[in-house]
Amino acid sequence: MKSVLTIMAVLAALASCGRETAGSILPEGCRLRAGDLVFRRGNGMASRAVMMADRHGSYSHVGIVVDSCGVMMVVHAVPGEPDYEGDPDRVKMETPEKFYSAVNAKIGEVKRLRGDTAAAARAARYALEAYRRGVLFDHDYDDADSTRMYCCELVERAYASAGRRLAGDVRHTVHLPGIRLRCILPSDICNNAALETVISF
Repeated sequence: MKSVLTIMAVLAALASCGRETAGSILPEGCRLRAGDLVFRRGNGMASRAVMMADRHGSYSHVGIVVDSCGVMMVVHAVPGEPDYEGDPDRVKMETPEKFYSAVNAKIGEVKRLRGDTAAAARAARYALEAYRRGVLFDHDYDDADSTRMYCCELVERAYASAGRRLAGDVRHTVHLPGIRLRCILPSDICNNAALETVISF
């Protein structure tokens, strides 16, 4: 009886692992490196709002790949994707497959800083530290305040800490119903000539 219960527990664990990555749009065999930037366009209202504001881009969200004990993971600042009940909007770390889950992404692209793996690695370490500190999501989109961060701010700060600003001083005034924001948009980073496309899908 004990062995039957053990087998059932193992099968349940395998089934739950499959659910986490099932439906990912990330192509198999995609080799990510620390510091790679991962862009996606989602299906939800927040994604549509970003796309309305970002007329020069194809993506509504960006994260950065980090090396977590030899495993490539994605760190990103995101609202509305809780891991558990009561989970606050925050800087998260998750598998690339989960980041590119079909629930959250319909298209994606991986970009890499040309010829400067040391800067990319330093940027990834900054992002990993932001995750470990439990930095909350910045609903005010105020990149003058580093105590909270939104996705583009996290990436910009990570690369700035490595001496490679990607968005520079570009900021956009975004008008949404009842809200006026001044922020970096995904295209400000994605369209930087210092980045090269690894894969788009």
